[in-house]
Amino acid sequence: MFNAFFKARPRLRAALFGLAVCSPAFVVGIGQALAQEAPATAAAAAVFASDRLSVEVVGAGPDVVLIPGFASSREVWRAEAERLQTTHRVHLVQLAGFAGEPWTHGDGAFVQPVADELARYIRQAGLERPAVIGHSMGGMTGVLLAQQHPDLPGRVMSVDSQPFFSAMFGPQVTPEAARPFADQAAAGILAPDAATFRAQQGQTAIAMSRDPATRTAMVEWSMASDRQAMASAIREVMTTDLRPGLAAMTTPVWAVYASDADGGAPAAMADGLWGRDYAALPGVRLIRVDGSRHFIMADQPAQFAEIVDQFLAD
Repeated sequence: MFNAFFKARPRLRAALFGLAVCSPAFVVGIGQALAQEAPATAAAAAVFASDRLSVEVVGAGPDVVLIPGFASSREVWRAEAERLQTTHRVHLVQLAGFAGEPWTHGDGAFVQPVADELARYIRQAGLERPAVIGHSMGGMTGVLLAQQHPDLPGRVMSVDSQPFFSAMFGPQVTPEAARPFADQAAAGILAPDAATFRAQQGQTAIAMSRDPATRTAMVEWSMASDRQAMASAIREVMTTDLRPGLAAMTTPVWAVYASDADGGAPAAMADGLWGRDYAALPGVRLIRVDGSRHFIMADQPAQFAEIVDQFLAD
């Protein structure tokens, strides 16, 4: 079943495995209280010690936490952070094991410890109900954070992220049924030599973004990532199902997803997948971005910026 699915849908295959590719400035003049508060939070980020993630803080204003996706650098959010920092205090997360960030956990758990450390950071830095925006696996982590710590995030935006990634295989798939395929995906990350792995990442990047610069960056981020971290993360992502916890959620969630008639997921297919998998989440706002592949913020930056502004103002 899985092999037939992937042969029939090469772009969705790439999107799923794309999960497997895949100096602070402070603004003056927004108000003395905020201007004084921003350096304090930057200092808190600087002293926040974690072997799961690091945080860079820019700007001043209401708090926004940006979480990158699988094998990605926090730089994937740089343009958005530079735009937002004139009105918001932006917390750019970097996950351990990805894009050169050290990894010390072997084949241990990945997603749950990240959610735990994000919760600890929000508390330690004294953030009050920050907006959380996560791409891909980062979006899944944001939803998990809201499920387990509803008192912490004020709202969550998941960007091209489903509550159960393996649901792409079909509505009947369970985490247990996906486990052998998740193990296969992890082995596919660990086995290739460097040249073969780079070539694979290059092909995947084409399916993941329409933007040439982003494709190049994705490959370099993957090559700089710890492959054991990538393998552990993809195995966990493909077998984590957050759908049972959706109905009880109280945190507002926006799910922004991509559609691309030229090589990506057709609109009807994307609508079906996201509508089905987020159906149980009360009040979820589903927003489709056409002409985009997985990296929506790079493929449609102007439209994505408008959506973010609406999300933060809502």
